[in-house]
Formats: sequence, structure tokens, C-alpha cells
Amino acid sequence: MSDVDSGASPDLDMEDPCAISNDDSRRGLRIGAIFIILVTSLLGTLTPIVFRHSANVPTPVFDFAKYFGSGVIIATAFIHLLAPAWDELTSECLTGAWTDYDWAPAIAMAAVYGIFFAEVAAYRIGTRKLEKLGVNYSSHAHDNTDAHAHTHAHDPPLSVDTTIPAPPHHIHPSASNIQANDDTDPQLQSAAEKQVRKADLESNSDIDTVNQLPSAAEASAQLVAVGVLEFGVVLHSVIIGLTLGVTDEFVTLFIVIIFHQMFEGLGLGSRLASLNLPKNLAYTRWVAAAFYAICTPIGVAIGIGARHSYNGNGATANIVSGVLDATSAGILLYTGLVELMAHEILLNPRMMKARDLKLAYVFTCMLLGSGLMALLGRWA
Repeated sequence: MSDVDSGASPDLDMEDPCAISNDDSRRGLRIGAIFIILVTSLLGTLTPIVFRHSANVPTPVFDFAKYFGSGVIIATAFIHLLAPAWDELTSECLTGAWTDYDWAPAIAMAAVYGIFFAEVAAYRIGTRKLEKLGVNYSSHAHDNTDAHAHTHAHDPPLSVDTTIPAPPHHIHPSASNIQANDDTDPQLQSAAEKQVRKADLESNSDIDTVNQLPSAAEASAQLVAVGVLEFGVVLHSVIIGLTLGVTDEFVTLFIVIIFHQMFEGLGLGSRLASLNLPKNLAYTRWVAAAFYAICTPIGVAIGIGARHSYNGNGATANIVSGVLDATSAGILLYTGLVELMAHEILLNPRMMKARDLKLAYVFTCMLLGSGLMALLGRWA
């Protein structure tokens, strides 16, 4: 009997090339992966926070976690987010406008500008509010270029003379005398100020430029910066968890994701540990770490529950995953290149005056983090 006689359509007999059959094996291990990834994510994120004030942890160890994490974040943006987004948004299963343009880099670029504009707006709004309180705030606590612009919120606005710090003991007394005299020639006073600032920059002190007990507004600004980083990481974590819950290459991807989440957590945890927060906001470190740790397990659980109905190769899945990956890539690119590389190294006077050996150590840590994450991109 012909197809016409039977009333069957040839199109219905053809298998959908975009449909995939999700693997239903290793159910027990998939469920166990929820808890294993939760523990390893917490281990990576909480370790820097727990040991942030420990006298038993040398500074180079904490620096390793910090700059290794920076390298991880940068590699995640390029290798684990932008590249997959490009594949997803150029899939053969997409039609219409999605096939007319390479959307992945455009979306990532839009995310970069979006975060940049948002940070500028937040800085300007926050600065105006702080100025009303008599606080001159720097958005980057480690930036010594305006290291002496901070006051306590209850103090009156500072005049030019009072912003000059007391000279260190190793500066010639004449500099102190020049500073103390209100009627001193402005050129001599400027020279004294330069001498004081030079001494500050050349010192090996790691004292933060933000007050040891920052105002709530200052602490909030720090939290926003880390929140941007976590937002980009979290989106990615849910997606890879969902993929792990349904993939037929479970074992390989599972092993890779364990290390991936641990390294990424180390990068986020080192940033959370470096926050200078008042006691009433100290809990936010732990909340942020826990939130990151549960995102991938939640994605795995969703994938296990939806494995019979979820088509990871369908048009909708490709579009949603591609847009989220590209957006996360833009966020992490901005955070990694601007916040972590530019502000913490290139625009940080203390780092630029550091010994060559220290800079070499920092660069090695960053390259090691990026290298290992790039290597993991071979499998995931």
C-alpha cells in the first residue's frame, strides 16, 4: 500500500535530525553527582573565606588562590562560554533571523557595555550619596591613586590640607614641618605631599585604602562588584548542570565539571574573602558561596527530572543556552579583563612598583589558572 493510500505523510516518517535521545543510564550516579558537585563547589569557594584571617596561611598561598582564580574566570569566559554560545547560536536547527548573523559575539559585546554602563551609573549615584555624608569613596579599594580620599561617614568633609596623611617615621622631619604649617608655600607643600605618597607606594604594607570599618554604602559597592562576577558564573553553572543531567557522555563530563566547579569556586571565593565588610554584612560571603555551590546541583536535578522531555539540541534549547552563555561570557570578560587584570595589576600603583619576582609569580598563577581551564575545555 502506498503512502498516499495509507494516508501517511512521508515527512512524519522521517526522523527529526534535531531531536536527541537523552541517556537514561547511570541514574544512581547522576543523583550522586548532585551531592558530589555540591561538596566540591563548597570546598573551592569556602576555602579562601575560612582561611582569610588565618596566621597559618602564608600570603603567597592566598595570592595564588586569588590570581589563579582570575585566570580561571578569564578562561571560562572565552573557552567555556563564548565558544559554546557560538556553536549553539549557529546550530543547523535554527531558522530565520538566527541564521542571518553571528549573534554570540554581538550578545557578548552588548553584555560588556551593559555591565560597564551599570557600573558607571552605580558609581556616580553612590558617590553622590557618599559625598553628602562627607565620604570620598574609591570604587577600587586597592587603588592607591586616591588612597587618602577616605573618611569615616560621621566626619565632616575633608579640606585639602587634612587629606595629606601624617608622614611615615622614615621621612625627613622637614616634610612634616612643611605639612603642619598652614601658611607654607603651596609648591613646598605639594613637594611634601608627593614625598609622602611616594613613601606610601613604595611601602610593602597591604593596608586597604578603604577604612577598616567601611560604611554600609562602601560595603554595598564592593558587594555589587562581586555580585556581577557571581551572576555571570551562576548562569553558566545552571546550564552545565542541566547538560550533565541528560548527557550520554556522563562520566567524562562529570569528572571535568568537578574540577571546573572547584577551580571556578576558588576564583569566586578568593574575591569574596577579600571583601572588606562591616560585621553586619559579613554573612553575605557565606550566602554568596552557598548560592554558587547549589546552582550546578540544581541544574543536574532539573536535567534528571526532565530527561524524557528535554531536547538539548532543539531550537529553543539552543537559543536559550546560546543567549545565556554569550551574556555570561560578556559579563566575565568585563570582570576578568577590567576588574581583575586592569584594576588589580595594571592600574594598581603598588603592584606596578612590586618586585619583578612578585609580578612573575602573579602572572604565573594567572596563566596556570587559564591554562588548566582551557585544557578542561577539551572535554567540556
